[in-house]
Amino acid sequence: MKITSLEPARCLPVPDAGFGALRTERGNLPLESVDVAASVSGLIAGVEVTQGFRNPFDVTLEATYVFPLPDRAAVTAFRMEAGGRVVEGVLKERGQARADYDQALREGRRAAIAEEDRPDVFTIRVGNILPGERVTVRLSLSQPLPYEDGAATFRFPLVVAPRYVPGVPLDGPPAGDGVAPDTDAVPDASRIAPPVLLPGFPDPVRLSLSARIDAAGLDLRELASSLHVVEEEGDTVRLRPGERLDRDFILRLAFEASTALQLDRAGTFALTVMPPPVREARTPRDLVLLLDRSGSMGGWKMVAARRAAARIVDTLASDDRFAVLTFDSVVEQAFEGMVEASDRNRYRAVEHLARVDARGGTELLEPLRQAVSLLGGAGSGDRERIVVLVTDGQVANEDQILEQAGGALSAMRVHAVGIDRAVNAGFLGRLAGLGAGRCELVESEDRLDAAMDQIHRRIGAPLVTDLSLKGLDVERGTLTHLGSIFPGVPLRVYGRLRGADTGAETATGTGTGTGTGTVTGTETGTETGTVTVRGLAAGAPWEEQVAATVVDNPAIRAVWARAHLRELEDRYAMGERELEAEIVRVSLEYGVLCRFTAYVAVDTSQVAEGGPEHRVIQPVEPPSGWEMPSPPPAMPGFMGQAAVMSAPRAFRAAAAPAFESALDETPFAGGPQSTPAAPAGAPGGAGPGGAGGWTQRGRTFGRPMPAPARRSPHGLEAIRPQLVAELDRLKAPRAADPLFLADLGSRLAALSAYLGGHAELSDLARALETAEQPGTDLEALRGRAVEVLTALTGGGPAPEQRRPFWKRG
Repeated sequence: MKITSLEPARCLPVPDAGFGALRTERGNLPLESVDVAASVSGLIAGVEVTQGFRNPFDVTLEATYVFPLPDRAAVTAFRMEAGGRVVEGVLKERGQARADYDQALREGRRAAIAEEDRPDVFTIRVGNILPGERVTVRLSLSQPLPYEDGAATFRFPLVVAPRYVPGVPLDGPPAGDGVAPDTDAVPDASRIAPPVLLPGFPDPVRLSLSARIDAAGLDLRELASSLHVVEEEGDTVRLRPGERLDRDFILRLAFEASTALQLDRAGTFALTVMPPPVREARTPRDLVLLLDRSGSMGGWKMVAARRAAARIVDTLASDDRFAVLTFDSVVEQAFEGMVEASDRNRYRAVEHLARVDARGGTELLEPLRQAVSLLGGAGSGDRERIVVLVTDGQVANEDQILEQAGGALSAMRVHAVGIDRAVNAGFLGRLAGLGAGRCELVESEDRLDAAMDQIHRRIGAPLVTDLSLKGLDVERGTLTHLGSIFPGVPLRVYGRLRGADTGAETATGTGTGTGTGTVTGTETGTETGTVTVRGLAAGAPWEEQVAATVVDNPAIRAVWARAHLRELEDRYAMGERELEAEIVRVSLEYGVLCRFTAYVAVDTSQVAEGGPEHRVIQPVEPPSGWEMPSPPPAMPGFMGQAAVMSAPRAFRAAAAPAFESALDETPFAGGPQSTPAAPAGAPGGAGPGGAGGWTQRGRTFGRPMPAPARRSPHGLEAIRPQLVAELDRLKAPRAADPLFLADLGSRLAALSAYLGGHAELSDLARALETAEQPGTDLEALRGRAVEVLTALTGGGPAPEQRRPFWKRG
């Protein structure tokens, strides 16, 4: 069967449908269902995620789904079920797994691959799904539950929110199938930017979620669901039917945890130490408060962020010093440099915060640099240096931020307050972990007061510092970060005993850098020894002895491996590139997925003649609580802001000058065939979308009104990679397509506007936008476009970019 483009009049969008989807009698999207089954035992949860795909087309299909998982979860198994066959996934080096997957598709066999793109963002591709066929994929994972102030939290994310993508677009094929272009700051942006459905899209994915609760001997006092209505059936909590994949599922379990040392039979241990009843030592603080005011923070999030920031300012004492920075595409200071936390200065700061509103893109790196600079010259070393970041964390350049600012931030304490119903918890946790700070997540205004009470205590000095262990013969380099003990927050440490092998039940020896002593396991599962935790509390020596118990819990090993891999990956992102081989080794040895490996499941039977005839990336729900589109001439809401957020800097002025010029109002064209703005991830001029609107399957939606011309300091070289990419697409061997040529015209018009006006580009853009008019000579129009772009680019390729590891295979 041949798939061809239809005339525009024959493929009008269904009025209540989402972008890039047509309704059919058999459905319109490949993902049918998502089932999450969790089993919570104490402070660890085991989860099985089942995703059901169906091919609604008459040709073989490859479906791609970009989805979130808990950022500290260890993915330990992968399985594909189709046509009555069950195929277990194999964990391999990422490039090899991709090669196996691609080869299987070429040979007409079913295959599936699961990859990690961020600690909390994953991609599954399922290929050669036969027409009408259903395929099921299953992921098994284990995750630790954070515990604070007498309650553990089981948080399971359900949607990847749009993330801001800074940088200059890269030349060459994209790394993924998403709608944002890869840039020098985020070279895999296209892998984490799925298209976004319009609000109210019909027939959403069928979601089921259940959590079986085993208190494991603890006194469970209360269960509370924060964002969903749940039903209790015995020891199981279930999500009410009909919910959508648009916000995190959050379940809080109130019980009293206890200090414990668990040792599994393979030599992995988990240590939990509750905060001691010692008085917090009051140390003068130098604090820099960073408040995210970008477009994605609109609505209730901005209100909550202002309140949170004001509460943080109120925690300061007269002997503290502070600075307040608000940021989007620019950074603004409430006052110059660090000032004393006097009543007058705190009042001025709160007054400044009250005027902050959402706008622009999330340029996080520069405010972090300024915070480091302010604290670096803040004065004597007897003051606590603190950075508090209030944000939703929706940035895509996490690795770039860690590489360029991580080292300096690790010398101070970083606290993150994440405000969103689909927060980027993985990145905020990584930032806070650099300086042994805390990450507090706020999913609603109702949750804000309780969260800020906790943050208030975190901003103060920790109860116990300079921690060390004595009594465990720990294998060098396997102990996770010791950090400090804060009020209300237990210390959680994982590691491996020296000489431990899989299945080993005894570990003895003398310590290395972590202390000396012996812990001897037995086959009875009884107490086996003690470990001594030492530190400084209020300037005096402090220690506590913890008895060790052997347990039969394989999740401990998986959780340790994931935490160890996370630390190695963060060090890799901060410049230690030689760690790649070690990361792959640990991942494969302990069977835990990471960014350098992938699970691949390949069927042995041939079901098709070759590779998939059609490919679809599953659109995702708009996150709950984000601002929705508003009609012109109002400021663009959620979709418009998200489109600008995920567009590269080079196109923001052309695609949405409102965010580049102090919130100038730029209405978006409406009408029966367009929407107020592009969906999140629209690539603002590069790739298949374009700044003139968002394009999928050759059709442009939400084309903005022309932007006023403006002077630009940029020359033609700044957009050469985009012109080269457009030229390559024009030269592809295919018939001239009027939709493609018209969309190209809108993209070139945006590029011309970005340059402040360019005669040749503007003339070509006007000519191309006539492609859909009857009687237009399409081949002549394409020939003219090739000629003009060849002259502007010199006809040669853009400078070659180094292939990142996620493009290998």
